[in-house]
Amino acid sequence: MLVDRKEKALKKLRKDLRSGLYSYLVLLLLEREEELHGYAIRKRLEELSDGRIVPSEGALYDILKSLKKSGLVGDTWAEVGGRPRKYYSLTKLGREVLSELRTEIGAITETLERMEGDG
Repeated sequence: MLVDRKEKALKKLRKDLRSGLYSYLVLLLLEREEELHGYAIRKRLEELSDGRIVPSEGALYDILKSLKKSGLVGDTWAEVGGRPRKYYSLTKLGREVLSELRTEIGAITETLERMEGDG
C-alpha cells in the first residue's frame, strides 16, 4: 500500500515537473538550432540528456501544438527526401518569453544548489 502511494506520488510529481521542463527545453533547443522537425527535436533532447530526458512522441507533439497556440513557435512545411516534414522555429514572442524564463530557471537552479549544498 505504501509502495503504491509512493509510486503514484512520484508519477504525478514527475509528470508535473517534466511538462514545464520539456516546454522550456524545446524553446532552448529551437533557439540554439533555429529550425527543427519534431523527430529531430526528440533525438536532440535524447542526445543532450544521454537518454534521460526524452518525451514520448505524443507528449512532444502536444507540447509543440501548445507552444504554437501560445504564439511561441511557428511552423513551416518542407519536403525532405520526398517526405513532407513540419519544421518548428521560435517566434519573436518565443524569444522574449524564453529570455524571461531563463532568468526564472536561473533563480530556481541557484535555490536548488543552495538547498542541496546545505544538506
